[in-house]
Amino acid sequence: MTDDFQKFLDELNSRVSIAEIIGEKVKLTKRGREYLGLCPFHNEKTPSFTINESKGFYHCFGCGAHGNAVNFLMEAEGLPFIEAVKKLAARVGMELPAISPENQEASLRRKSLYEIMDMAAEYFEKNLRMPIGAAGLNYFQNKRGLSDEIIQKFRLGYAPNNNGLKAWLSSKGISESDMAELGLITVPEDKNKSAHDFFRDRVMIPIMDKQKNVIAFGGRIMDNSQPKYLNSPETPIFNKRRILYNMNNARDAAYQNKRLIICEGYMDVIALDSFNFNYAVAPLGTALTEEQIIEAWKVCNIPTLCFDGDSAGIRAAIRSIDRVLPILRAGYSVNYIFLKEKKDPDELLHTLGPQVFEQYLQRAKPLVDILWHKCKMNKDTETPEQKALIEKETFEEVNKIKDDKIRAYYMQEMKQRIYYTFGKGSVYKSAKSNKDETGKTNEKTVNIGKKNVKQTYNLVKKPPLTDLVLRKIIAGMVMYPELIGRYEEKLTLFEIDQTLTAKILTEIIEIYQSDSNLDSDILLEKLKLNFAAQMDELWELNMYKMQKTSIFDVRTELDNGLIEIQLKQIDNDIKECITLMKNPAIDSESTYARYQQLIKERNKLLQNTNNN
Repeated sequence: MTDDFQKFLDELNSRVSIAEIIGEKVKLTKRGREYLGLCPFHNEKTPSFTINESKGFYHCFGCGAHGNAVNFLMEAEGLPFIEAVKKLAARVGMELPAISPENQEASLRRKSLYEIMDMAAEYFEKNLRMPIGAAGLNYFQNKRGLSDEIIQKFRLGYAPNNNGLKAWLSSKGISESDMAELGLITVPEDKNKSAHDFFRDRVMIPIMDKQKNVIAFGGRIMDNSQPKYLNSPETPIFNKRRILYNMNNARDAAYQNKRLIICEGYMDVIALDSFNFNYAVAPLGTALTEEQIIEAWKVCNIPTLCFDGDSAGIRAAIRSIDRVLPILRAGYSVNYIFLKEKKDPDELLHTLGPQVFEQYLQRAKPLVDILWHKCKMNKDTETPEQKALIEKETFEEVNKIKDDKIRAYYMQEMKQRIYYTFGKGSVYKSAKSNKDETGKTNEKTVNIGKKNVKQTYNLVKKPPLTDLVLRKIIAGMVMYPELIGRYEEKLTLFEIDQTLTAKILTEIIEIYQSDSNLDSDILLEKLKLNFAAQMDELWELNMYKMQKTSIFDVRTELDNGLIEIQLKQIDNDIKECITLMKNPAIDSESTYARYQQLIKERNKLLQNTNNN
C-alpha cells in the first residue's frame, strides 16, 4: 500500500504541517528547530516528545514512538491507514488516487527515474572538467567567481552542443521514452527527425528535492542569447510550483540563523552561498507560489524576499503580495529587500561586498509596508476622491486575508496609515469646535521639513521633546532612512523648540522629501555638508551601529520613548483637570468631559505600548 501511494504520500506530507496536526492534541513549545511536548502515547511529567516540522516526523525519547502525520492519526485516533490518509488529504484539499496496477508500476519506477536523473547530473559534471566544457568552467570560475568547492557542492556542470547525453544514457540501457519523460531529450513531431538533447551548450544547475534527489535541471546560456535560462519541463518527479531551489542545502542553515532568503534566480542563490549566506533559495523560473511560501515557512517564520531594485523587481514583489495575503497566519509572514542601482545579489556581492548585503537584510521591510506602497503607488493624493479610492482599494486588499485576527490587525494598521497620510480624524478638525475649558483654541502652526501645517489637538496638550530624545530619533532615522516617513508624522504631535538639533531633524526630512529611496550612507554624507561636527559627535548613532541594532529594536525603543512622553503629559493634564473640577468658578461639566477624553487617550497609548 505504501509503495502504491508513495508519490501521493510524498506530496501529502509536504503539504501538511505535522506540528499543527499534533498541536491540536498536544500542547507544544517551540525549542530551536523543533517542538517539544508531553508524549500522548505514555504517561510522563517531563516532556520527551519532539516534532521536527522540516523533516515531517515526531519522536518520543521516552517510549520510542516515531512516525509521520499519518502514523500520528493512526495512533492517536485509532484510524486505519487509509482512513488517516483520507483525513489528511481532505484537510489540504487533495484527492485520493485510485488504486490500480498502473499506480503500483508508476510507484516502483520512481526510484529508477531518480537514478536516471542522477546519471545525467554526473554526465554534466564530467563534461565541465573536460576540454569540451572549458567554456562552462571558465564561465563559473572567472565570470561568476565560484570556487571549486562551490562548483562541487551544487554539482554544476556543462551540456555540450551535441547529443552526447542521449548517446551516453542509451549506452547505459536507458530508453528514449524514459529520457523524454524526464525532459532530457526532445522528440520532434516529425517522425523523420531524430530526438535530440533538450539542453545544449549551457552550463547546468541540478535541481534537487529535500532528500537531495536530482529531479530537474536549469540550463543557463553563457552569452546574451535568449532564452537566458532553460528549465526542465514538469515530469512525474518534478513540479516546479512546489519546489524551492537549494532547499536541500539551505534548510539546516535557515534553522540555525533564523533566516531564509528567497531570491529570483539560481545564480543569485549560488553567489550568496559562496559569500556565506548559505540560507538562500529561489523559485524555479516563475513567480513565487503559495505552495513555495508554505514550504519556506516550514524552516523560517518570516523569510526575506529579495528583489532587484528595478521596475521588474517591484512588479514581482507586488505579485508576491497577492500570493501571501490569503495564507497569512499568526507568526508567519514575509519581509522584503530591494537592491538598488539595478543590481542583483550576485552583482552586488561582487561589487559592494557582503557587508552591504547584510545592511539590506537588517533594513528589510515588512509585508505591511509593501502592501501600503502597492495601494498608493502611482496614485494622485491631491483630491478627496483619489484619497477615497486609495482607502477603498486598501481595504479590498486587506480583505484578501482569510485569518480573522490578522485581517483585523491589518485593517487597524491601514486605518492609522490613512489617518497619518491623509489627515483623517479629530487631529484635523476645524479649530472652531476645538476649544479648551478656558475658551481658547488649541491651535499651533507646525514647521517640519517643507510642511507648514496648521493643526488642532483635541483636548490633549502637545508634550515637549528634549534634545536627548531628538538625538535618538535622528540616529534612528540616519541608521534606517525608511523610518523617516514614520516619525515625520508622529513628531507633529510634539512641541519642538528650534534648537540646532531640531534644525538637523528638519534637514533630514527635507532630504527625504526630495529622495525617499536614499540609503543610510548617502543621507549621512548629505547631513555632514552642514552639520559635520554634530553628526560626528552623535554617539547615539555610533551606538546603534556598534551594536548592530535591528530596525525592529530601533522602532520599539523610539515608539516606547515617545509614548512615555505622551503619557507623562496626559497624566499632568489629568491632574490639572482634577484640580479644576474642585474649583466652583470653572465649568465642571466641560472639564469632566476633557478628563474623560484624557483617560481614553491614556488607555489607548497604554494599549499601543503593550502591542510594541
